Amino acid sequence: MDKIILITTPLYYVNADPHIGHAYTQVAADVLARYWRSRCKKVHLLTGTDEHGEKILRAAQQMKKDVREFVDEGAGKFKKLWETLNINYDQFIRTTDKVHVDTVNDVLTALYDKELIYKGDYSGLYCVPCETFFTSSQAEDEICQDCGRKLESLSQESYFFRLSEFKDKLLRHIEENPDFIMPVSRRNEIKGFLAGELKDLSISRLDVQWGIQLPFDRYHTAYVWVDALINYISAPGYLNDRHRFQSLWPADMQLLGKDILKFHAVIWPAMLMALNLPLPKTVFAHGWWTSEGQKMSKSLGNVVDPAQVAGEWGVDAFRYYLLRQVTFGQDGDFSQSRFRERYDTELANELGNLLSRVLSMIEKYRPGFSPSSPEGLDVKVEDALKSLDDLYIKANFSSILDIIWDIIRAANSYVEQSKPWILAKEDTEKLDCVLTNLFRVLRAVGWMIYPFMPASSGEIFSQLGVSPSCVDDIRWNREINFENINKGEPLFPKKQ
Repeated sequence: MDKIILITTPLYYVNADPHIGHAYTQVAADVLARYWRSRCKKVHLLTGTDEHGEKILRAAQQMKKDVREFVDEGAGKFKKLWETLNINYDQFIRTTDKVHVDTVNDVLTALYDKELIYKGDYSGLYCVPCETFFTSSQAEDEICQDCGRKLESLSQESYFFRLSEFKDKLLRHIEENPDFIMPVSRRNEIKGFLAGELKDLSISRLDVQWGIQLPFDRYHTAYVWVDALINYISAPGYLNDRHRFQSLWPADMQLLGKDILKFHAVIWPAMLMALNLPLPKTVFAHGWWTSEGQKMSKSLGNVVDPAQVAGEWGVDAFRYYLLRQVTFGQDGDFSQSRFRERYDTELANELGNLLSRVLSMIEKYRPGFSPSSPEGLDVKVEDALKSLDDLYIKANFSSILDIIWDIIRAANSYVEQSKPWILAKEDTEKLDCVLTNLFRVLRAVGWMIYPFMPASSGEIFSQLGVSPSCVDDIRWNREINFENINKGEPLFPKKQ
């Protein structure tokens, strides 16, 4: 059975509107999925929404809405944004879906039967917005380490997962699998966390009206993080389609923000170990975004609306900026001036102008010509193509874009150095080689930018008169001609 590449995002909370952090994760996941599909691989991109828990219920009550109506609207907002941002996901799972609820019940029952879940008493601090427990030593000032809000004291009967039993096994797995947690700084963070005491995890709460009741005690509701994490196996068919599940699991890449890394790099793998299931190949935690050097907040009025930016500058430009501006894994800053600079310089002047000037010269000097073998830039492109797989495996988007733009800039320099407008008068044989080289470079660039800017890629192919679907379609030994060239509007028109 062929293994399908499984790429996942976290489930997004529906109590607030989607923001740039959600878009960042989702665009990155979509870029990975599109790349591997363009390499003729089978890919499954899984995303969805987290719809249970006290904060969801409180948010619905504050808006005086029925909670089911509220979560339906919230899920719809994410689906709408993903459509706007040209996200080509394969499955959208909601924690209110019956198959997910049934899977959570099955998993918790299995862990309970293995005596890995037991009843006890929890006393400590809890952050409702983050759905996170803290001990007194972890938050001496009773302030959440993640969101800065006041923590609530909680003391009640609870069921616990024997997380502490998996500490050594987790550390060993991290040591033996260096790509399990990425980037390296996050791996070191988790190793440091596991070097301390790892306590058992409280996995239930009493008197929560909106959530999944424990199958072995209906007075208790499953802790929302335990509920949500199980989506990664409920969606692929763990409970109801084992053949499909085996073709998808384990996940090849689980993308998430750095604030929820411990859930995905400690709790989740421990649960999988308890179920005797393989662990994801890579858990990648990316950084946070600021806006013009400041933390985003409604009070400051600097929250970046992904749909608004995409509407003003174009979806592809927004997708490009997210993964171009900062090394994936580090924190980034959204700057209007920097966005405009990248748009004008890299997208409009370098890429857009290259396409326009090359097609103009072909139309002017060699319309309908079928060129011979090229020389020059093909080696540079072939070398780039050979390096892409490894870079995508490591989600090294900035290096990928560096490589692509090196080629674009080399092609622009090649135009200036070869001077086709002079060759058209003095050396038509050399002119043919130059224009063929440039045509092939544009075809390769069109394919290479596809994961990041699918609409722009399609426009390049349309203007070139080609329609490749897989990497083999842009290899250098493939015949080309200039008969179907159809120069269109500027790829990235200048903004006022």
